[in-house]
Amino acid sequence: MAKPPLSMKPTGWFQIAWSDEIGIGDVHRMKYFGQEMIAWRAESGGLTVMNAYCEHLGAHLGFGGTVHGEVLQCPFHGWQWNQQGRNVCIPYEDRPNRGRRIKTYPVVERNESVYIWHDIENRDPYFEAPDIFASFGDGSTIEDYYPQQRLFEQGHEMHPQYVLENGVDFAHFKYVHGTPINPIFTRHDFDEPVSYVDFTITFEGDDAQKIEDVGSGVEAINGGLGIAVTKSWGMIDNRTISAITPVDDSTSDVRFMVYIGRPQGEVRNPERARVKAEEFGLEIIRQFRQDIHIWAHQRYSDPPALSSSEMKGFTAIREWAKNFYPDGKGGSAAELAAQSAH
Repeated sequence: MAKPPLSMKPTGWFQIAWSDEIGIGDVHRMKYFGQEMIAWRAESGGLTVMNAYCEHLGAHLGFGGTVHGEVLQCPFHGWQWNQQGRNVCIPYEDRPNRGRRIKTYPVVERNESVYIWHDIENRDPYFEAPDIFASFGDGSTIEDYYPQQRLFEQGHEMHPQYVLENGVDFAHFKYVHGTPINPIFTRHDFDEPVSYVDFTITFEGDDAQKIEDVGSGVEAINGGLGIAVTKSWGMIDNRTISAITPVDDSTSDVRFMVYIGRPQGEVRNPERARVKAEEFGLEIIRQFRQDIHIWAHQRYSDPPALSSSEMKGFTAIREWAKNFYPDGKGGSAAELAAQSAH
């Protein structure tokens, strides 16, 4: 596999599981950013994500490690580790080893998902992971929507930035999805680590259509490079979450989630409404798969051969994206966050 020109260890929030995959007492294995990791849920419900290997003799805690109340016990010699990654018990000694610690990651559960904060400089999180409902500030809650529908595909040779760039790519709808949509962008806001892209939907060939008459559109919130949430209004109310997480220097795991709005008011046939909503959700997922097929075989073009109408959106999002890479190109997202606070 060829290593992509973009760093596969960007800073930000990235999804490593869904919350319902990790029950009380569960130990969940995964590999991201070239590191073997585990997630385990204590008896109190608290979730810990840490590197997978015991600091004693290197046993993988995801193969036989067990949760005991609020600690995780190694299967090899019974050493116990707490939610901060510290050794709290060596069963055959009078005291723990206070000098060794397993690396843990800041973790948040949101959107029915588990996100970790990844930063190779070990800085604390400096922006929030977006919430699919609360971040749009319209008062909607999960009760207003049918259950989340999901896509999970592993090991694609693609970078998270490809997905974010799709948010400003107005020309691909016709050629990738076969839909005559002509988005008109009403907002490009890339001033902070959390960015915003809004557009209204017009249709190709409808020259009489006026922007003020448009009855549908999309609002997108990008929480760094790892999470993008969208709200689509008009036509069929839906919300989506895309979460792309690097596994190693070449591949990423792809998660995509869809919520379809429940009908307002009385419904004559609730079951039929539910089935139609599920079908529409599957169609949204199908179209996202069409995008994945492109991204998974894409070469990062730098500089790209942009048309004049593409220049503004792609230039803005690529300049913003530079802030999340550890090589210093374009500064750092932490500096961007600090500047926006003043």
